[in-house]
Amino acid sequence: MAAKRAERLVNLVIALLSTRQYVTAARIRATVPGYEADDGTDRADEAFKRMFERDKAELREMGVPLETGRTSAFDTEDGYRIARADYELPEIQLTGEEAAAVGLALRLWESAQLAGAAQSALVKLRAAGVDVEAGGGIPLQPRLGAGEPAFEPVYAAARDRRTLQFDYQRPDEDAPAGRRVQPWGVIAWHGRWYLGGLDLDRQQPRMFRLSRVVGTPKATGPAGAFEPPADLDLGAMVASQVGGQEQVVVVRARPGTAIGLRRWATSLGPTEDGTEDRLELRTTEPWGLAGQLAALGADVVVESPAEVREAVIARLTRLAAMGASA
Repeated sequence: MAAKRAERLVNLVIALLSTRQYVTAARIRATVPGYEADDGTDRADEAFKRMFERDKAELREMGVPLETGRTSAFDTEDGYRIARADYELPEIQLTGEEAAAVGLALRLWESAQLAGAAQSALVKLRAAGVDVEAGGGIPLQPRLGAGEPAFEPVYAAARDRRTLQFDYQRPDEDAPAGRRVQPWGVIAWHGRWYLGGLDLDRQQPRMFRLSRVVGTPKATGPAGAFEPPADLDLGAMVASQVGGQEQVVVVRARPGTAIGLRRWATSLGPTEDGTEDRLELRTTEPWGLAGQLAALGADVVVESPAEVREAVIARLTRLAAMGASA
């Protein structure tokens, strides 16, 4: 669609949304920018009619509820309006997993130099009442640029469909080994970033944890050298190759806090004194969950297991030390 036509359609929608009355075609022609001006000639009238008919058809094809009618019995011609109640989106409702994914995407976009778009999306979602919890209660953010130095080159190679070479340190091997991979995509799984792709040496789909990549990955060959499988599901792929045994974590949360956490937690009811809520969380990556809980600060306390509670305390202690030294 041409830029001028798109702008005219937007102006038309805004004009018809701004009133409850039906607006005649003549009034639209006079007030909405982009239409042929009325100079009294038949040519100008025909040009406007053709343009307006195309615009009405375009709006209806896009699903805009354009209504035709008359405001009163004294009107001599039909007018147009858009009922705001029918046009506006319903209340945005996200599951816990969806809200967490949005928050995670905002962090990813910040790393990928898309901070402006991410901030705009965050503002719109929060204005609609969605608690995304992109940053949590305290400034504890995963530093993708510094903490995961492999992220940017891996992400760029997957985006450009270029073969990737890197050294990879498996926990059961003494030294890193070289890998050649067709990178299909990058995915976050329980607090860690993974690359999914085709291991060219083994000719098998593999997941690689970015924190185990040694040095800077190198993209080779031309862009567009391959296409990921049409039925690729990185979520299922990482779950099958990386997912571990599920663990139950019980926390106490202050009423009205940790909204995002509550969406995927199971409520165990209030504490005995009624001052806090007990929540049950299930995870296959308790250390990643510890980071999320630490980001909620004093609003959440881990009851069990002890190792997760200690991991949260350790993260908060490090954060306090960083703040003291700043």
